[in-house]
Amino acid sequence: MVKRQNELVKRMTDGQLLQQLYFTQILLLTISIFLSMMLFNRLSDFQAIWRPELAEILLIGGFTAVIVLIGDWIIMRTMPKEWYDDGGINEKMFRRRSLPHIFFLCLIISFTEELLFRGVIQTHFGIWTASFIFAILHFRYLTKGLLFIMVILISLLLGFVYNWTGNLFVTVFAHFLIDLVFAIQIRMQYINGGEKNE
Repeated sequence: MVKRQNELVKRMTDGQLLQQLYFTQILLLTISIFLSMMLFNRLSDFQAIWRPELAEILLIGGFTAVIVLIGDWIIMRTMPKEWYDDGGINEKMFRRRSLPHIFFLCLIISFTEELLFRGVIQTHFGIWTASFIFAILHFRYLTKGLLFIMVILISLLLGFVYNWTGNLFVTVFAHFLIDLVFAIQIRMQYINGGEKNE
């Protein structure tokens, strides 16, 4: 199944891949809204998980992102590339995007995924359930043991940070920074030589 998905991705144009990404994010947002209406007793309960405390968001969210980025940097310097290669999906998604578009995509992805997995699922069913479902959603990593473990660990870290702060803005910001740095790195590698190899 994973191999079949990788083959499908290779055959997709950039536009088709982008459409799939937007479709997935709209679907996740719709599921989040539906589940929020079912699971939160009052609007005030839902509002309570969003606290616009700038210092907490920047410091804790930023520190969380730095931990993940350092861990990723160590893995990329010490492990064989095939262990953390995702089959080119992320590269195909971000290599030709403009920086404003990358910023927007990372913002949408971090918001919808954190809303669903931390804000709704973790709040009502716990960190382990949220992390398991988050990992399964990234099923293309199932055949890549290191990537799958990394996804689970990142999800657990974000989950612990959410449990600690009770503030979804913190994990949205951390998730956004992680995705943004990875996406810009892909874009810069493409600009600095990747397009010559096509």
